[in-house]
Amino acid sequence: LNIMSNVRKRKGLLELLVEGPVVGDGSMCMTLEKRGYCRAGPWTPEAVLLYPDAVKQLLREYMRAGADVLQTPCYASSDGRLKRGNINYTVRHKFHTSEINEAACKIAHEVALEGNALVCGGITPVLSYLHKKGDLVIRAEFTDQLEIFIQRRDTVDFILAEFFGHVEELEICIDVMKRSKMPIACTMRIGPLGDLNGVSVKECAVRMARTGADLIGLNCMFDLNTTLKTIKRMKKALDDEGLETPLMCQPLGFMCPEVENSLYGYARLSEDPFALEPRQVTRFEVHAFARAAYDLGVRYIGGCCGMEPHHIRAIAQELSAERGRNPPVQDMCPPCEWLKKSNITTTQKKTNLEFWMNLKPGCGRPFNPSCNK
Repeated sequence: LNIMSNVRKRKGLLELLVEGPVVGDGSMCMTLEKRGYCRAGPWTPEAVLLYPDAVKQLLREYMRAGADVLQTPCYASSDGRLKRGNINYTVRHKFHTSEINEAACKIAHEVALEGNALVCGGITPVLSYLHKKGDLVIRAEFTDQLEIFIQRRDTVDFILAEFFGHVEELEICIDVMKRSKMPIACTMRIGPLGDLNGVSVKECAVRMARTGADLIGLNCMFDLNTTLKTIKRMKKALDDEGLETPLMCQPLGFMCPEVENSLYGYARLSEDPFALEPRQVTRFEVHAFARAAYDLGVRYIGGCCGMEPHHIRAIAQELSAERGRNPPVQDMCPPCEWLKKSNITTTQKKTNLEFWMNLKPGCGRPFNPSCNK
């Protein structure tokens, strides 16, 4: 059976957005690194070729948690970034954009068929922009990433340009992406200070919308609270200009308030990338975030680095009324009913959802600083 020839019968992204909020998936590269299948630093996605079963399992967990969309696991799959990341591999294992994106499409599609999820083709920034190689070279590198998604358009439902730090580069990318004739989403990794060229949040939002993208927003680098502050500015900017492009956000899964006014977010933390676990958000903080984001007008909510399957489940559960359905693991929440059946008396008493929503979790390390210096 050639699974790539199967025709999916579910509604597309734009139809789902009209009906209610859409839930995205979560962390890929960072979670695969923790599980031993990816390297920190390059963060390139060779795992789709070397460890496909591990990648499938993680995607399957996100879908089971309630994700409507599975993104092709090919972050940083551009030949410039892959060449930089290939230095520790043998000649036999030199990886290229086309083979990684091809494998990522097959894996995402295979898992998506198990739960009738949408598949999103991911495109990321290119080094040729940073190195000022010129418009033609930049466009060629984006075209290389896009080509497989065009070839596999029968299995890819829409494409996403994500993790852009420069709105100028994003505008070039989206212009290239229009060749696909598929719905286009795009996100920037910006906080309150705007992009890396000094373009304000307001101007970024307006310029993103005016590219003609179907969905715009934020991903990664900043925590839940900072993301809410930034997305609020974006929404106001769009409203002021009379622009109605739907918003999306896929924030960081770690708390890092001290880098809110940094251009580089959590990358400025001394704990990055190997000691971030004490900062990881709880599922109840994600519940609160999902509600706040939805109330701000965000209609596509997922997660980026550090957002694990149980966090995606929290989003799906929080928005179950608006979506008209519960995730497959709804029996695990709310905790109240199941905790009553615990053999531990102190656990039995924690059956009030308000207790969990208002909890101030500790890190368990005496005299640890609350924030990074």
